[in-house]
Amino acid sequence: MRDICELLTIRYPIIQGGMGNISNAPLTAAVSEAGGLGTIGAGTMTPEEVESIIIETKERTDRPFAVNIPLKVTPYLDEIVEIVLKHQVPCVSLSAGNPRPFIPVFKEKGMKVITVSASIRQGKKAEEAGADIIVAEGYEAAGINSNLETTTLTLIPQMVQAVDIPVVAAGGIGDGKGLAAMLVLGASGVQMGTRFIATKEAPFHQAYKQKILEADDHGTVIVGRSYGQIRRLMKIPYAEMLLEEEKKGMEAETYRDKTSEKHHRIGALQGDFEQGFINGGQISGLINHIPSVSELMEQMMEEARSQLEKQYFMWKDSR
Repeated sequence: MRDICELLTIRYPIIQGGMGNISNAPLTAAVSEAGGLGTIGAGTMTPEEVESIIIETKERTDRPFAVNIPLKVTPYLDEIVEIVLKHQVPCVSLSAGNPRPFIPVFKEKGMKVITVSASIRQGKKAEEAGADIIVAEGYEAAGINSNLETTTLTLIPQMVQAVDIPVVAAGGIGDGKGLAAMLVLGASGVQMGTRFIATKEAPFHQAYKQKILEADDHGTVIVGRSYGQIRRLMKIPYAEMLLEEEKKGMEAETYRDKTSEKHHRIGALQGDFEQGFINGGQISGLINHIPSVSELMEQMMEEARSQLEKQYFMWKDSR
């Protein structure tokens, strides 16, 4: 835990997941202000949109934050890289592609580099290329997922064993008990996306937040297996339509269009669940209130401490 806090100059070992085209400055800054590492997800946004969010985030906080660049997703890769360098963003997160060519570029500027990996092979390659931190993301996570479908519980201890740099756990974490569990497995911290959606500062449609609050243990679905492009979505009419169309043999190009960021924004920002989708992780079933970001993180840290102390004394008393 101390590793990533010192490395990233943050108070708590909690990182916000990149949220693609619904990323925004208010939530990013709130996470950083509360002691974590806020993250702007570049998604497929234009360079002008990303730059605008970076500038607004800097106006809202003087604490470190990151920009997530999905390497194979953004159509503006070179431009986004230049903008991140131009604004000297303290940390960059690289996902959905080979980070090797880009790691030295950011390291030369003194920036910390996080890579998102779904396999031990990816993690080892990222470490060899010079990454500072690996976010090991399990199949429980929201949004675009690895086709490997490895769970967080099994991925984290194997990744920790395989690499020497700090590992951050992502996928299926939303409270202090989850944080404590990942620390016990050897992770240095956690990355969360879905849990930050259901916070007061998150500027998403209330219907999105309410859907997370109402979710049970099977409130999400997986779409895209037929096309090798897995997404975990909240179970809403649009997601059910996608599943039905996939069963009927929907063309890959049609699938890509129907799961484009246009429809993501319609669901998340407009609350229209007939014409758009909303991402959601399997942790949704555990979320039952909407705190401020600061309240959430304080609660998580206190609960994690309490759980770890409780387990320690139970173990000590049993000896």
